[in-house]
Amino acid sequence: MNTIEAPVSLFQERVQEVKSLGVPRHIAITMDGNRRWAKLKGLSSMYGHWKGAEITTEIVRFCSHLGVKVLTLYSFSTENWTRSEEEVSELMKVISFYLKENTPFMLKESVQLATIGDLSKLPSFVQEIIETTKQATASGSKIKLVLALNYGGRDEIKRAFSKIVEDLEQGHIKKQDVSESLISSYLDTADFGDPDFFIRTSGEQRLSNFLLWQLSYTEVYIARALWPDFTKEDLLDAISEFQKRSRRLGGA
Repeated sequence: MNTIEAPVSLFQERVQEVKSLGVPRHIAITMDGNRRWAKLKGLSSMYGHWKGAEITTEIVRFCSHLGVKVLTLYSFSTENWTRSEEEVSELMKVISFYLKENTPFMLKESVQLATIGDLSKLPSFVQEIIETTKQATASGSKIKLVLALNYGGRDEIKRAFSKIVEDLEQGHIKKQDVSESLISSYLDTADFGDPDFFIRTSGEQRLSNFLLWQLSYTEVYIARALWPDFTKEDLLDAISEFQKRSRRLGGA
C-alpha cells in the first residue's frame, strides 16, 4: 500500500534552511516588553510577566530544536529591585513557578539549568527551587538554559575583580598573570563562553547592563516585537540576519 507523505510546510523548509547554514552556538536574549505588552491590552503588568514566561518555554524548545547549545536569558536584573515591592514579589513567584512547572519539560528535552548573577539576595524559596531544578536537570546535554537572576554586568565585573584581588593577596595568582582570559575565567559566564548572538526585543537599542564584558564582539539584533509577542518566526528572522553577517572579531 502506498503512503502519501505530508507536504513540508514553508515554515519547516525555512527551519531546515536555517539549520543547514549553521546556528549560533550561544544566544543571549534580553526579554524586554512584558509590561508594555500588558499596558497595551489594558492589563496589569503582571499579566505581561506571566505571558512572557509562557513564551520563554516555546523559545527554549525551539532553540534546542535548531541546535543552539547555550541560551542565556536576562530574567531579573540588579536594577529590577527598584520596582514596586508588589511587582518584585510577583516576579519572584513567576520565576519559582516557571521552574517548578517546567522541570518535567526540561527533563524530557534534556535541558540543563544554570544561572548567572548573585543568587544570595533572592528570597530563600526562590534559591531553593533554583538549586532543586539545577540538581534535577544536571544531566541535560542538549541545551544549557542560563537564567540571569539578580544579574548586572557591572556587579559581575565588580565581584570578579574582588575575587582576583583576593587571589592576588593570597598568592594564588601573580600580577603578571592578569589577562583578558584570566578575567573571563572569574566571570559568572566562565563555563559558557561569550554569546555569539545577542537579541533584544521591544525595539530598545541598549545593553541595559547585560553581559558588558562578554558582548564585546557579539553580533547584536534588535527585534521590534515585545517579548510576549516574540515568535519562532521572529527568532528565525533574527538568526537569518546573523547568518548574513561576517564576524571579523575586530579585524579589518
